[in-house]
Order: sequence, then C-alpha cells, then structure tokens
Amino acid sequence: MSLPRYPEYKDSGVAWLGEVPGHWDVKRLRFVAELNPSKSEIAELGRDTEVSFLPMDAVGDDGSLILDRTRSIGEVETGYTYFREGDVTIAKITPCFENGKGAVMRGLVGGIGFGTTELVVARPCKNQSTSEYLHWLFISTPFRKLGEASMYGAGGQKRMPDDFVRNFSIAFPPYEEQSTIATFLDRETGKIDALVAEQEKLIALLKEKRQAVISHAVTKGLNPAAPMKDSGIEWLGEVPAHWRVGAIKYFVLEKNGAIKTGPFGSHLVSSDMQSGTFKVYNQRSVIDGDFDSGDNFISEKKFAELAGFETFPGDLLITTRGTIGRAAILPENAERGILHPCLLRLQPDNSRIDTTFLKALIQDSDLMKTQLSYLSNATTIEVIYSYTIASVIIPVPPLAEQDAIMQFLADETAKLDALTTEAEKAIELLKERRSALISAAVTGKIDVRKALIAL
Repeated sequence: MSLPRYPEYKDSGVAWLGEVPGHWDVKRLRFVAELNPSKSEIAELGRDTEVSFLPMDAVGDDGSLILDRTRSIGEVETGYTYFREGDVTIAKITPCFENGKGAVMRGLVGGIGFGTTELVVARPCKNQSTSEYLHWLFISTPFRKLGEASMYGAGGQKRMPDDFVRNFSIAFPPYEEQSTIATFLDRETGKIDALVAEQEKLIALLKEKRQAVISHAVTKGLNPAAPMKDSGIEWLGEVPAHWRVGAIKYFVLEKNGAIKTGPFGSHLVSSDMQSGTFKVYNQRSVIDGDFDSGDNFISEKKFAELAGFETFPGDLLITTRGTIGRAAILPENAERGILHPCLLRLQPDNSRIDTTFLKALIQDSDLMKTQLSYLSNATTIEVIYSYTIASVIIPVPPLAEQDAIMQFLADETAKLDALTTEAEKAIELLKERRSALISAAVTGKIDVRKALIAL
C-alpha cells in the first residue's frame, strides 16, 4: 500500500523526529497522559473487592491480556501496580520492554486491576489522547529504541526510567485523528499478522513433513516394493525383511564406555569449569552444532581425573536433560575435551551402522521420542540415561542402503529447508513492514485519513 504524506509539514524542534504535519502539536507525554495514577482513588472500596490480577506473564508481547486471575484489593494494594479500565501499560524491565510487552487494559473485573511493579501505567487525559493511540505509540520503533537507550542498571535488571515516558516528546495529532490512525493501524497490522500466521503455519507443516520423510525413510526404506517383516515391536510395525532390528547397544563398539553419560554429582561442578586447556562440551554445543564456541574449560589435572569422559572425533553426542534427544557428531578438528553432565556419548560400530544414520534415527525420526516415552512410562521425559539409550530398539539396513537413504534425505530435506528459509524471510519482511508502518503513522510520515475513509 502506497500512502501519501500530509500536505503541509513543520519543524518539530525534536532532533530525532524532524518534520511533522503542520496541524500536529509537539508535546511531552506528561501533558497528554497521567503516569502511574494513585491507588488512593479506590480507597472507598472494600478490601475484599475482587479485581483483576496480571503478573508479567499475563501481558503479551502482542498487546493481549490473560484475564483469568483475580485477587482481593486487600491482597494486592501493597507491592503491586494499580491500573484501571482503559489505562495503557508498558513493561519497563529488560527484555520485556524490548519485546514490546504492554497493552490497553480492557475487560478488567470491576474495571480495576493490579499487576507487576515492572509496568508503567499511562492514563489518557480527556480530549488529549486515546488509549489505543498511546498503545501504538508505545510499541513504535522510535519509542522503543529511545527507551532502550535510556535504561539504567545492569544485565537482566536494566529498566527504563518512568521519567523517560513522562518527558518523551513527540508530535500529537488532534484527538479525533488519533482514533483514525489507531483504527487504520488495527486494520493494516491485522492483515499483516494474518499473513505472518499463514507463513508460520507453513513452517510448521514443512517441519512436520520433514520429520515424516525422515521417519519413513529410516524405518521403512526407499523401496516401496521391498518384502516386509514384522519387527516384533508394536509401535514400529513392519520393516524391510532384510533389515536387522535390535537395541542400540548391539550397534556400538564392543568396549566399556561406548555408551557413556557425562560425570555426575561432585565429580564436575561449575567451579571446575572456569579455566584450563581442555574443553567441556555442553548442550549448547550439540543444539547449535557449534563445537568451537563455549567457555567451559578444565585444567589438565581435572582432565586426567575425568579421562574416562573424554570425547573423540566421530562420537555421537546426545543431550540428556531439559532439551533431550538432540544429537551432533563431534568433528575431526574438535579440541580435546570431555562430556558435560548433560550429555551422553555414543561410539557407533561403523562396520554395522553409519553414525549419520544413527543420528537421524535418534534426533530426526519419531522413533526416539516414542520409545523413550514407552521405556520411561511417561509422556514427558526430563532426563535420559545411558541404560535407557542402550535399550532403544532401532531398525538397521545394510551399510550401502544406509548411505543411499542418507543421500536421499540430504536432497529431500534440503528442498524442505529451502522452503522453510523462504517462509522465515517472508515473516521477517512482514514484521519489518509492520514496524515501519506503525512508526510512519505515529510520527506523521504518512497520511492515513483518506485510506480509512475509502473503506
């Protein structure tokens, strides 16, 4: 959509803002909104009066609210932020502020709510500003970037000062025009959000397709006419008749430590991993497939103590806690190091199974998740152990067929990954368009009045 500029502009006197529409007035926010209204205005209400309660997780990055919690006024009048129906909130702590947390407070029980102290509350002044327009202003890129620059504190405790909001200067359109702009942005961002949702749905379908292609190939093979046999495993069903079926422990090297989890308990603690010459490979190494980064190292003495946990090129490393079942192959050029306690090492017998094929079975097929749930008698698995992995049943074709399957999967997943990348780029462009549209509208760079009237 190509939108015109306003017919007349003037210098705003605000360096970052530049020119603004001639009929807009430059004001500080404190002159169009009351900041953090006093809860004394509800002093006459009974302390047992139920009101809405909104902790930070009840305020969405998209302006949504989760209004399923209530508290009595007596429970929340001390230590929480007060707001009323129609007030506009902004999260002031990092990273919530940068992520756009904030909303127009609508649907509050009794028109009253309390929430986290990490919210700034702005109440529109009569005939000066509207709730919806203030919300669009607060989520605009200029406000967010300048607010981020004003933050004080360190690390995850950085906060935007209330004075930044109070003294923020920007040009405001006339009261009626604010409603026009807010309605326009509601409509146009709604269209963009719908397109983003379509792309996100496509990505989900592509991921499902990817996993289905991998699962079928590594459990059924590539030849639909191949004779089949019952695997003897209910959830696996039939497999090609010439494939072997057995536990992972029969396809690793015949030596102690071919299946091994990282050191447990006091054998390796955080203070041991502050410095040294030997690396500790952790979950992030596996999840990112990046064995060069990371800052966990141990001394030569500690490495000698934990020599049994050393990793070797070609080892298949698997995450065992939290995010479980992710796998990566340690490359040939990897530094000498050991397993972190949250990793497990598999050393496949490559005369029986190719490591990349085993990785696909474990990480990219449904086989691992299904079996781990069965073996642990649970739908959610938080930790997996070496004896559990050892017992996982896998179907294994001849080596030449394993190679053919992996070549096929490389081609097919490359196509699916390319489509996923295209969809992700489309989402990024749509989000950039959304941000640019909001910023242009609230800074007066585009005139949306006729665009709305035309409908």
